[in-house]
Amino acid sequence: MPLPPLSRKLTAEDAAHFLRRTAFGATDAGIRDLVGQGAREVARAALAFGDERAPGNPFNPAEAATPFAGVQLTRAAWLFELLYSPQPLRELLALTWSNHFVVATDKVRNVPVLAGYLNLLRRHAATTDFARFALEVAQSPAMLRYLDADQNRKGRPNENFSRELLELFTTGIGPYTERDVQEGARALTGWTFRGGRGNQKFLEDSEFFFISGQHDGGRKTYLGQSGNLRGEDVVRIAATHPATATFVSRKLHRAFVADTPDEGAVAASAETWRRTNGNVRAVLEELLASEHFYSRRAAIIRGPVAFTVAAVRTLGGPRLDTRQILNLAQTAGRMGQFLLEPDTVKGWDGGREWVGDTALLLRMQLAASLTVGNTAPKLEILPSDLALLGTQRSPLAGVTGGLNPKQRLYLSLISPEFGLA
Repeated sequence: MPLPPLSRKLTAEDAAHFLRRTAFGATDAGIRDLVGQGAREVARAALAFGDERAPGNPFNPAEAATPFAGVQLTRAAWLFELLYSPQPLRELLALTWSNHFVVATDKVRNVPVLAGYLNLLRRHAATTDFARFALEVAQSPAMLRYLDADQNRKGRPNENFSRELLELFTTGIGPYTERDVQEGARALTGWTFRGGRGNQKFLEDSEFFFISGQHDGGRKTYLGQSGNLRGEDVVRIAATHPATATFVSRKLHRAFVADTPDEGAVAASAETWRRTNGNVRAVLEELLASEHFYSRRAAIIRGPVAFTVAAVRTLGGPRLDTRQILNLAQTAGRMGQFLLEPDTVKGWDGGREWVGDTALLLRMQLAASLTVGNTAPKLEILPSDLALLGTQRSPLAGVTGGLNPKQRLYLSLISPEFGLA
């Protein structure tokens, strides 16, 4: 059974909820635009994003003098896009996929390779073909480098990517055996990339390359299918396995509905996934228009990047200078989330892992810098409690009455209600 759709037209609180979940934050103008519309119409429109980028991005990683600088500029350029992109749901999905198909800058420091990886995540953000998405990621120089797949050769298989393909990217633990990992590694032999290797060539582009002489062309059995399987075959088999529908749907529910998903709702999304042959756009459209989505309020703890971006977007997207944006990227990292640098190949766990004394103190400092600090941006329009907190009945009303507008904003940004989406 598919997820039942929301039957009513969107109220103001419904609209605020949708924007806080899909656009990082709500504005009063954005709320007004959605009130009275149908949930399916709103979800479909939000997913109809294109390639448009935020104008005036001041960060150009191609101008970096060192690999380290290239990483910092790549991180800042992406944060600028997260803050100001006219396509916030595309960027939110790219952030979500970066925590699924994980690569990290401890090993991947080539500027064009990182740019290609991010563009791939954006291009497939709401993909209609998850198997194609998985294959393009698998063959990207970023993934080949990060999981040593370019070192996988006939007679000397490297199982890193083959293992993570199953455990973290498709089926999850359970449906496969150690033999599947070994057979998958054999099928993936011969995949590599050329160009851009080494610290001296960090600005040189790279491309996927297949070396037939290093490929094991023998017969293999993988997840119950046998033949002279190649790398493309095992990625397709894993990506279209029935368990993948449930495993990845659960991650989408964690990103958009709740840190602890309802397994019955996940099963409904997985059914839609299988019925549409891995059409993520269809799964998301049904999910974001569902009664279930609108019934789960304040169920996601905003991570450091989401908190940072939500604060700026909810304040109306005031323009910050390059130093402020670089500082925000570093602050998010100190709170536990450097862009393109998850702790492990498993990605960030999220949820309560984001909550700690140091992180909360840093959130308070960040909120102060945007509201009451000496360098706080000037705001033309102050956001309402509905935009800030998602409710028209502010739980802070009893403690903010005697404060000036900037102080009220500060207290709202550090409140538990703002920290939850």
